[in-house]
Amino acid sequence: MTDLLISQLADRTGIPATTLRFYETAGLLPAGRTPGGYRVYGEDAVERLGFIIAAKRLGLPLEQIAGLLHVWADGSCTQVRDSLRPRLAARIAEAEQRASELAAFTATLYRAREHLDALPDRDGRCDPRCGCPAPGPTADAQPVTLHRARQDAEDQAWRSAPVACSLGGSAIGDRIRKWQDLLADAEREPILDGIKLTMRSDLAAQVAELATAEHECCPFLDFRIHFTSQQLHLEVRAPAEAMNMLTSLFSAPN
Repeated sequence: MTDLLISQLADRTGIPATTLRFYETAGLLPAGRTPGGYRVYGEDAVERLGFIIAAKRLGLPLEQIAGLLHVWADGSCTQVRDSLRPRLAARIAEAEQRASELAAFTATLYRAREHLDALPDRDGRCDPRCGCPAPGPTADAQPVTLHRARQDAEDQAWRSAPVACSLGGSAIGDRIRKWQDLLADAEREPILDGIKLTMRSDLAAQVAELATAEHECCPFLDFRIHFTSQQLHLEVRAPAEAMNMLTSLFSAPN
Protein backbone atom coordinates (compact mmCIF):
# COMPACT_ATOMS: atom_id res chain seq x y z
CA MET A 1 0.00 0.00 0.00
CA THR A 2 1.38 3.41 -0.98
CA ASP A 3 1.54 6.01 1.75
CA LEU A 4 0.41 9.55 0.95
CA LEU A 5 1.81 12.67 2.51
CA ILE A 6 -0.78 15.19 3.64
CA SER A 7 -0.03 17.44 0.65
CA GLN A 8 -0.52 14.50 -1.72
CA LEU A 9 -3.79 13.53 -0.07
CA ALA A 10 -4.97 17.14 -0.31
CA ASP A 11 -4.14 17.17 -4.03
CA ARG A 12 -5.92 13.84 -4.62
CA THR A 13 -9.12 14.84 -2.83
CA GLY A 14 -9.25 18.62 -3.18
CA ILE A 15 -9.62 18.91 0.62
CA PRO A 16 -7.27 21.47 2.24
CA ALA A 17 -4.51 20.14 4.48
CA THR A 18 -5.89 22.19 7.37
CA THR A 19 -9.19 20.33 7.08
CA LEU A 20 -7.37 16.98 6.98
CA ARG A 21 -5.58 17.89 10.23
CA PHE A 22 -8.91 18.91 11.73
CA TYR A 23 -10.46 15.56 10.78
CA GLU A 24 -7.54 13.81 12.47
CA THR A 25 -8.09 15.85 15.64
CA ALA A 26 -11.80 14.96 15.52
CA GLY A 27 -10.95 11.25 15.28
CA LEU A 28 -12.30 10.84 11.75
CA LEU A 29 -9.09 10.39 9.78
CA PRO A 30 -6.23 8.42 11.39
CA ALA A 31 -2.73 9.27 10.23
CA GLY A 32 0.65 7.62 10.65
CA ARG A 33 3.95 9.37 11.03
CA THR A 34 7.21 9.13 9.13
CA PRO A 35 10.49 8.98 11.08
CA GLY A 36 10.71 12.72 10.42
CA GLY A 37 7.31 13.33 11.99
CA TYR A 38 5.33 13.99 8.78
CA ARG A 39 1.76 12.74 8.53
CA VAL A 40 1.15 9.84 6.14
CA TYR A 41 -2.08 8.22 5.03
CA GLY A 42 -2.93 4.92 3.36
CA GLU A 43 -4.80 4.67 0.07
CA ASP A 44 -7.99 3.91 2.03
CA ALA A 45 -7.92 7.51 3.28
CA VAL A 46 -9.27 8.66 -0.09
CA GLU A 47 -12.37 6.47 0.24
CA ARG A 48 -12.69 7.37 3.92
CA LEU A 49 -12.75 11.07 3.05
CA GLY A 50 -15.36 10.42 0.38
CA PHE A 51 -17.56 8.81 3.05
CA ILE A 52 -17.00 11.74 5.44
CA ILE A 53 -17.89 14.36 2.82
CA ALA A 54 -21.02 12.44 1.77
CA ALA A 55 -22.14 12.19 5.40
CA LYS A 56 -21.51 15.91 5.98
CA ARG A 57 -23.70 16.75 2.98
CA LEU A 58 -26.51 14.93 4.78
CA GLY A 59 -26.02 17.25 7.75
CA LEU A 60 -24.83 14.53 10.11
CA PRO A 61 -22.84 15.77 13.14
CA LEU A 62 -19.23 14.71 13.55
CA GLU A 63 -20.09 12.39 16.44
CA GLN A 64 -22.47 10.39 14.24
CA ILE A 65 -20.03 10.37 11.34
CA ALA A 66 -17.35 8.95 13.65
CA GLY A 67 -19.71 6.17 14.70
CA LEU A 68 -20.62 5.39 11.11
CA LEU A 69 -16.94 5.25 10.16
CA HIS A 70 -16.35 2.46 12.64
CA VAL A 71 -19.08 0.43 10.95
CA TRP A 72 -17.84 1.42 7.50
CA ALA A 73 -14.27 0.35 8.30
CA ASP A 74 -15.04 -3.02 9.91
CA GLY A 75 -18.59 -3.95 8.93
CA SER A 76 -20.51 -4.96 5.85
CA CYS A 77 -22.42 -2.75 3.45
CA THR A 78 -25.64 -4.02 5.02
CA GLN A 79 -24.46 -2.96 8.46
CA VAL A 80 -23.55 0.51 7.19
CA ARG A 81 -26.99 0.80 5.58
CA ASP A 82 -28.76 -0.33 8.76
CA SER A 83 -26.73 2.12 10.85
CA LEU A 84 -27.34 5.02 8.48
CA ARG A 85 -31.08 4.50 7.99
CA PRO A 86 -32.29 5.71 11.44
CA ARG A 87 -30.01 8.71 11.24
CA LEU A 88 -31.49 9.67 7.89
CA ALA A 89 -34.98 9.16 9.26
CA ALA A 90 -34.20 11.62 12.06
CA ARG A 91 -32.82 14.17 9.58
CA ILE A 92 -35.89 13.78 7.37
CA ALA A 93 -38.20 14.33 10.33
CA GLU A 94 -36.27 17.45 11.31
CA ALA A 95 -36.32 18.80 7.75
CA GLU A 96 -40.06 18.15 7.42
CA GLN A 97 -40.69 19.93 10.73
CA ARG A 98 -38.69 22.93 9.61
CA ALA A 99 -40.49 22.94 6.26
CA SER A 100 -43.84 22.89 8.07
CA GLU A 101 -42.82 25.74 10.34
CA LEU A 102 -41.53 27.77 7.40
CA ALA A 103 -44.78 27.19 5.50
CA ALA A 104 -46.75 28.44 8.52
CA PHE A 105 -44.54 31.51 8.78
CA THR A 106 -44.94 32.18 5.04
CA ALA A 107 -48.72 32.02 5.44
CA THR A 108 -48.51 34.55 8.28
CA LEU A 109 -46.50 36.92 6.09
CA TYR A 110 -49.08 36.65 3.30
CA ARG A 111 -51.90 37.44 5.76
CA ALA A 112 -49.97 40.43 7.06
CA ARG A 113 -49.46 41.76 3.54
CA GLU A 114 -53.12 41.28 2.66
CA HIS A 115 -54.06 43.12 5.85
CA LEU A 116 -51.82 46.06 4.94
CA ASP A 117 -53.15 46.17 1.38
CA ALA A 118 -56.71 46.35 2.72
CA LEU A 119 -56.06 49.26 5.08
CA PRO A 120 -57.57 52.59 3.93
CA ASP A 121 -55.44 55.70 3.66
CA ARG A 122 -55.81 57.77 6.85
CA ASP A 123 -54.13 60.94 8.09
CA GLY A 124 -54.50 60.08 11.78
CA ARG A 125 -52.10 58.21 14.03
CA CYS A 126 -51.94 54.43 14.01
CA ASP A 127 -54.32 52.55 16.25
CA PRO A 128 -54.86 48.81 16.89
CA ARG A 129 -56.38 48.45 13.40
CA CYS A 130 -53.08 49.42 11.80
CA GLY A 131 -49.85 47.47 11.56
CA CYS A 132 -49.68 43.70 11.83
CA PRO A 133 -52.87 41.64 11.96
CA ALA A 134 -53.85 39.51 14.91
CA PRO A 135 -52.27 36.03 14.81
CA GLY A 136 -54.21 33.35 12.96
CA PRO A 137 -54.62 29.65 13.72
CA THR A 138 -50.86 29.02 13.32
CA ALA A 139 -49.84 31.50 16.03
CA ASP A 140 -48.34 28.81 18.29
CA ALA A 141 -45.80 27.83 15.64
CA GLN A 142 -44.81 31.35 14.61
CA PRO A 143 -42.09 32.11 17.21
CA VAL A 144 -40.26 28.88 16.39
CA THR A 145 -40.73 29.45 12.69
CA LEU A 146 -39.29 32.95 12.87
CA HIS A 147 -36.22 31.60 14.61
CA ARG A 148 -35.79 28.84 12.03
CA ALA A 149 -36.20 31.20 9.10
CA ARG A 150 -33.71 33.63 10.54
CA GLN A 151 -31.28 30.85 11.36
CA ASP A 152 -31.48 29.48 7.82
CA ALA A 153 -30.72 32.92 6.40
CA GLU A 154 -27.75 33.37 8.73
CA ASP A 155 -26.37 29.95 7.86
CA GLN A 156 -26.59 30.73 4.17
CA ALA A 157 -24.89 34.09 4.69
CA TRP A 158 -21.66 32.74 6.19
CA ARG A 159 -21.54 29.68 3.97
CA SER A 160 -21.77 31.75 0.79
CA ALA A 161 -19.65 34.73 1.87
CA PRO A 162 -16.34 35.20 0.01
CA VAL A 163 -13.40 33.73 1.92
CA ALA A 164 -11.35 36.91 2.15
CA CYS A 165 -10.20 39.00 5.11
CA SER A 166 -10.16 42.78 4.87
CA LEU A 167 -7.37 43.08 7.44
CA GLY A 168 -3.85 43.48 6.19
CA GLY A 169 -0.25 43.74 7.30
CA SER A 170 0.41 43.74 11.04
CA ALA A 171 -3.32 43.91 11.81
CA ILE A 172 -3.71 40.19 11.13
CA GLY A 173 -0.94 39.25 13.57
CA ASP A 174 -2.39 41.61 16.17
CA ARG A 175 -5.82 40.03 15.80
CA ILE A 176 -4.38 36.54 16.24
CA ARG A 177 -2.57 37.61 19.41
CA LYS A 178 -5.80 39.07 20.84
CA TRP A 179 -7.65 35.81 20.28
CA GLN A 180 -4.81 33.74 21.73
CA ASP A 181 -4.61 35.93 24.83
CA LEU A 182 -8.38 35.83 25.34
CA LEU A 183 -8.62 32.07 24.78
CA ALA A 184 -5.46 31.07 26.59
CA ASP A 185 -7.33 28.92 29.14
CA ALA A 186 -10.24 27.88 26.91
CA GLU A 187 -11.14 24.25 26.35
CA ARG A 188 -11.33 23.35 22.66
CA GLU A 189 -13.57 20.76 21.03
CA PRO A 190 -13.96 20.10 17.29
CA ILE A 191 -17.51 20.39 15.95
CA LEU A 192 -19.02 20.14 12.50
CA ASP A 193 -17.49 22.87 10.29
CA GLY A 194 -15.57 24.44 13.14
CA ILE A 195 -14.55 24.51 16.77
CA LYS A 196 -16.24 24.95 20.16
CA LEU A 197 -14.43 26.92 22.87
CA THR A 198 -15.48 26.81 26.51
CA MET A 199 -14.29 29.46 28.96
CA ARG A 200 -15.28 31.56 31.99
CA SER A 201 -18.55 33.44 31.65
CA ASP A 202 -16.99 36.71 32.85
CA LEU A 203 -15.16 36.92 29.50
CA ALA A 204 -18.46 37.34 27.64
CA ALA A 205 -18.08 41.06 26.92
CA GLN A 206 -14.54 40.67 25.56
CA VAL A 207 -15.52 37.65 23.46
CA ALA A 208 -18.55 39.44 22.00
CA GLU A 209 -16.51 42.55 21.18
CA LEU A 210 -13.73 40.61 19.46
CA ALA A 211 -16.16 38.32 17.62
CA THR A 212 -18.02 41.36 16.30
CA ALA A 213 -14.79 42.90 15.02
CA GLU A 214 -13.76 39.58 13.48
CA HIS A 215 -17.05 39.16 11.67
CA GLU A 216 -16.77 42.65 10.18
CA CYS A 217 -13.53 41.75 8.40
CA CYS A 218 -14.27 38.03 7.88
CA PRO A 219 -18.03 37.54 7.23
CA PHE A 220 -17.42 33.90 6.28
CA LEU A 221 -16.89 33.11 9.99
CA ASP A 222 -20.03 32.18 11.95
CA PHE A 223 -19.99 32.97 15.70
CA ARG A 224 -22.51 31.63 18.24
CA ILE A 225 -22.36 32.30 21.98
CA HIS A 226 -24.36 30.63 24.71
CA PHE A 227 -24.11 30.12 28.47
CA THR A 228 -24.45 27.07 30.68
CA SER A 229 -24.02 27.47 34.44
CA GLN A 230 -20.81 29.46 34.99
CA GLN A 231 -19.34 28.82 31.55
CA LEU A 232 -19.45 30.56 28.20
CA HIS A 233 -19.43 28.51 25.00
CA LEU A 234 -18.26 30.05 21.74
CA GLU A 235 -18.87 28.08 18.55
CA VAL A 236 -17.03 29.24 15.44
CA ARG A 237 -17.74 27.75 12.02
CA ALA A 238 -16.27 28.38 8.59
CA PRO A 239 -16.40 26.93 5.06
CA ALA A 240 -13.85 24.19 4.35
CA GLU A 241 -11.64 26.53 2.34
CA ALA A 242 -11.36 28.85 5.38
CA MET A 243 -10.26 26.17 7.87
CA ASN A 244 -6.67 27.40 7.66
CA MET A 245 -7.67 30.81 9.04
CA LEU A 246 -9.99 29.29 11.63
CA THR A 247 -7.14 27.06 12.84
CA SER A 248 -4.74 30.02 13.03
CA LEU A 249 -7.16 32.05 15.10
CA PHE A 250 -8.65 29.52 17.47
CA SER A 251 -6.35 26.52 17.87
CA ALA A 252 -4.26 26.27 21.01
CA PRO A 253 -0.78 27.85 20.61
CA ASN A 254 2.00 25.32 20.10
